[in-house]
Amino acid sequence: MEEELKCPVCGSLFREPIILPCSHNVCLPCARTIAVQTPDGGGAGGGGGGGGSGGVDHADKLSLHSETDSGYGSYTPSLKSPNGVRVLPLVPPPPGSSAAAAAAAAAPRGGGGGASSSLTCPQCHRSASLDHRGLRGFQRNRLLEAIVQRYQQSRAAASAAAKCQLCDRSPPEAAAVMCEQCEVLYCAACQVKCHPSRGPFAKHRLVPPPSQQGAAGGASGGPGGAAPSKAPGAARKPPTCADHELENYSMYCVTCRTPVCYQCLEEGKHAKHEVKPLGAMWKQHKAQLSQALNGISDKAKEAKEFLVQLKNILQQIQENGLDYEACLVAQCDALVDALTRQKAKLLTKVTKEREHKLKVVWDQINHCTLKLRQSTGLMEYCLEVIKENDPSGFLQISDALIKRVQVSQEQWVKGALEPKVSAEFDLTLDSDPLLQSIHQLDFIQMKCRVPPVPLLQLEKCCTRNNSVTLAWRMPPFSHNPVEGYILELDDGDGGQFREVYVGKETLCTIDGLHFNSTYNARVKAFNSSGVGPYSKTVVLQTSDVAWFTFDASSAHRDIVLSNDNQTATCSSYDDRVVLGTAAFSKGVHYWELHVDRYDNHPDPAFGVARINVVKDMMLGKDDKAWAMYVDNNRSWFMHCNSHTNRTEGGVSKGATVGVLLDLNKHTLTFFINGKQQGPSAFENVEGVFMPALSLNRNVQVTLHTGLEIPQTVRPPKLPSN
Repeated sequence: MEEELKCPVCGSLFREPIILPCSHNVCLPCARTIAVQTPDGGGAGGGGGGGGSGGVDHADKLSLHSETDSGYGSYTPSLKSPNGVRVLPLVPPPPGSSAAAAAAAAAPRGGGGGASSSLTCPQCHRSASLDHRGLRGFQRNRLLEAIVQRYQQSRAAASAAAKCQLCDRSPPEAAAVMCEQCEVLYCAACQVKCHPSRGPFAKHRLVPPPSQQGAAGGASGGPGGAAPSKAPGAARKPPTCADHELENYSMYCVTCRTPVCYQCLEEGKHAKHEVKPLGAMWKQHKAQLSQALNGISDKAKEAKEFLVQLKNILQQIQENGLDYEACLVAQCDALVDALTRQKAKLLTKVTKEREHKLKVVWDQINHCTLKLRQSTGLMEYCLEVIKENDPSGFLQISDALIKRVQVSQEQWVKGALEPKVSAEFDLTLDSDPLLQSIHQLDFIQMKCRVPPVPLLQLEKCCTRNNSVTLAWRMPPFSHNPVEGYILELDDGDGGQFREVYVGKETLCTIDGLHFNSTYNARVKAFNSSGVGPYSKTVVLQTSDVAWFTFDASSAHRDIVLSNDNQTATCSSYDDRVVLGTAAFSKGVHYWELHVDRYDNHPDPAFGVARINVVKDMMLGKDDKAWAMYVDNNRSWFMHCNSHTNRTEGGVSKGATVGVLLDLNKHTLTFFINGKQQGPSAFENVEGVFMPALSLNRNVQVTLHTGLEIPQTVRPPKLPSN
């Protein structure tokens, strides 16, 4: 609280504080020192009295404004108070000017400024003009003065026996002075020795100890004739009006925000202002201040708790730092130990390789030395034999000797005189990856949060037939790492969600869904810390009817497709199978095939099949297809190579074959030229089916999809005998 009780100019406790129009406070003696006289042109032309009058009129026109607009910046540079607040010192007007005459005329009245004087707040730097009353026109802050007196009294009581805080004597000497900036008590000897009034201490303010200040209580006025302060403990008199010293304040002007007396009201100064009883406004403002204090008290409590938290964090940082240092040293030591062990293993390999090479070379040296000695001995012997002149004796041994020489020569085969091993070691230690890993050795983010909620990009989500495409992205400014995403889809009947995709991509297409069904989809992200929350659920509706073409990727290689894969024929005389791109497991579906070409009375087959149907024979000959094959006169139903329900009526060029797959009733029905062909071909069909067709080169058909279900069904024909 002491900082609130110090004057921003002198840095000491307030002495006779006055309230400036900007609501800041300043000591009355300090106000006299910072009051500035304004040059007044009106006063110069009207003589002494006129100058004073002109100054008053000019002062009445001035209002609160910023320091940059006050016009005083060109007169003197700003200074700083002991508290570091910038203030404007008093600048005397030029001699003989009207402002000097006005200041001289106002000086005897003790106002602290002439008619054209102004005062700049040392805190907010707003200027206020002084009227003819000078500084007496500002209200006295008696409440602040009383608080300062109580504070001095309490400090005096607490320091009644103030002792020097730097004495090495026992007991310490009584304090003679106290430095307001250092807040240290000194005896006379310690003050001279430890706190001389020079150098950096020259600007420090030495005051009597708190006990002496409390006893003095500000009995003597400040410079310029300041009124004496009341002694501590003395009863305070009720404040009187600044304009009517015999009247006490009884009302409060809301417009002017100042207490007034009855005489002020009678004079009409506040005639059109809103005036309320002083006691009522006092209670109201007290309640507002109490409410505001409650708010700042809560913030102060939070700040204290926050400080405790920060101190705990400091301690944890110290402890965690030591733990991490120990862990780092242990990990690096383990790496060094592992490298040392690996070095020993590698040295062992080098030693073994060296010993092997030495052994091979020594064996080769011994073998070559032996052979060389044998060859040399044989050569010397042969030379001696050649020297003999006995032909018969020579011929007796020459054959055997020649063979021995030849055998000895053959023993020196190619490569026998080449080293078996090289002097170089075929061992290369690739240490670059390890060095790179060591250079890249750094801390990873061990503690990261789970990823945030992904955002589904609805403008990119769509459905096509029985396929849905979903796209999503992470929210902007998301710094948590994402390792992948999990896309979940329900079963189209409001059942449980199931995972349909796990990966790093943000776009996914799911095929093979039910037609005319509603699916719910959601996505979530995950990283090493865990799985994040789900995104919002998006609702997707598949097509009511199926739009599809022939599937070129799964068709037999002899199938020839055209017209954007809607027209099919074959390059072989044998039957070949082609499937559609759609798969059905639910709902009612109908499509038609138009016969564009029909030569030599072939028998194409129309129906449905599994994805793994055999594709090099007629549709329906295996257990993976259900079909109707038809020629120009009649048709048969076929499954597992079983022919049933022969029905009269065939196809020709221009005919249309319709296929109705009702998976709600689990039946398969065929139509020719809009009329049902025979009874329901198959019943109890369940599972996943794909449109299918088998044909040869004599037939060409075009597929038509997205058709409405036939409304009328003609009674089936009776089979002919």
